[in-house]
Amino acid sequence: MTTQQAIRLYSFPLSGHVHRVKLLLSMLALPHEVIDVNIPGGEHKQPDFIKLNPRGQIPVIVDGDVTLYDSTAILVYLAKRYGGEQWLPSDPLGAAHVQQFLSLAAGEIFEGPNRVRLVKLLKRDLDYSLALEKTLSVLGLLEQHLAGRDFLAAGHATIADLACYAYVAHVPEGGVDLAPYPNVRGWIARVEQLPRFVPMVASPHAIAA
Repeated sequence: MTTQQAIRLYSFPLSGHVHRVKLLLSMLALPHEVIDVNIPGGEHKQPDFIKLNPRGQIPVIVDGDVTLYDSTAILVYLAKRYGGEQWLPSDPLGAAHVQQFLSLAAGEIFEGPNRVRLVKLLKRDLDYSLALEKTLSVLGLLEQHLAGRDFLAAGHATIADLACYAYVAHVPEGGVDLAPYPNVRGWIARVEQLPRFVPMVASPHAIAA
């Protein structure tokens, strides 16, 4: 199934939340237009953008007469409308397995790998020690879970993998070494080998572990 017109994606290049949507759009071969929002300049808090998302956050998509925000909600929408069973299983257990990792992406990955990166790259005033503790915890969890598994929620890639990928793969930009996590690194490599994978921009100011 294809769209009648290009989906508009409101973006910021360094956002892992945006990148997970870019990945699915690319992997589904959906025509789309990327519109970068000047986050440092506060464009996301201006009235025109607030009309798209009253929370003043990216990403946002506009698909015909549908306007949708929140990266997880967008992944579910795109998978259900255009992606089929591969990306979001409809059976109860398969859907629940995916949801476990969507929750992880919104919880521990947001509070850990995302925040250590925000501190190092964007100099956000956040508790780095707490974010680092949560990062090491979630990396340990993923390392154990991925023992003997290729992907997070099924025997193939789902939106669970896309939701979790960016902040984990780019956690060295937050000063965390992935060398102790071979299963995680193997999973990252498998995601990056998926057809039509598109990389997230690495910050030129990244601080590698």
